[in-house]
Amino acid sequence: MKANFKSAVTQVGNIESKNQLGSLVKTLSGVRIGSSCEIDDGVFIENDVVIGDRVTIKCGVQLWDGITLEDDVFVGPNATFTNDKWPRSKVYPAEFSKTRVCKGASIGANATILPGVTIHMNAMVGAGAVVTKDVPPYAKVVGNPARIVGYVESFSLPKLEVVEQSKNSVKSSKVRGIKVDKLPLISDIRGDLSVAEFERVIPFQAKRYFLVFNVPGKHVRGEHAHKICKQYLICVKGSIKVMVDDGKNREEHLLNSPNLGLFVPNMIWATQYQYSSDAILLVFASDYYDAGDYIRDYQSYFNLVNQMSIREVA
Repeated sequence: MKANFKSAVTQVGNIESKNQLGSLVKTLSGVRIGSSCEIDDGVFIENDVVIGDRVTIKCGVQLWDGITLEDDVFVGPNATFTNDKWPRSKVYPAEFSKTRVCKGASIGANATILPGVTIHMNAMVGAGAVVTKDVPPYAKVVGNPARIVGYVESFSLPKLEVVEQSKNSVKSSKVRGIKVDKLPLISDIRGDLSVAEFERVIPFQAKRYFLVFNVPGKHVRGEHAHKICKQYLICVKGSIKVMVDDGKNREEHLLNSPNLGLFVPNMIWATQYQYSSDAILLVFASDYYDAGDYIRDYQSYFNLVNQMSIREVA
């Protein structure tokens, strides 16, 4: 049922912006609220809270000191935010934990958000989820504790394509530079063998390799792009899902056979998740480890890659 709103003018610095406020909405003096927001019945907002533009906050939500809701955020009814990891009556920390819900993210009804968490842009938190750690951009999380079950579409990018490879078929990719290879697989009475040559199939000479294994199924790896380094992924045992994003197109690839190889060029955002319990991921890298080569913030990556031409990042 839609609340009966009254028109309100909220003072934000020297800017007056019209918002829709339900009944029994209480805001303390220090709060900053943007424009065109919808705040439903029974919402309480403390002093050190920042709310962007076009934010929707449904009934029964309390926003405590240290919480920021960026533009276009949706908060469902009775979602619970916290700002103190170890609360005691009449005992206050020197500073409350900072919680940020980034642009375009949505939080379902009755979800609980623990202190100090960042829910990144366009992520979606399912109803009743308990969020204990940061949620990556576009991730869809459910459960207690919340875990990634997939990725949602965004407003700025086309529909997320799910490209499921098998050892018998490989589909082409729409993401810039992504290449999926069906590697040779030789089977006989002695066992199976798969092979690939560097600078022929794997399009670089490897400087290092690493293995990822014993990953709990709910955990996520990657979540970054490389400025220079290129990588080649082979899931030699079990299965994983890889989400790749070039700032314009996004795809999800299933690697579930040791004769499937996924080439990820530089300046591609990549995330690996839903590791099977027995998964072993082998990654060849074109360069030695360099911490400065990583881009770990998606918004920074998105801004950078959209400022550069395909020629510059190829």
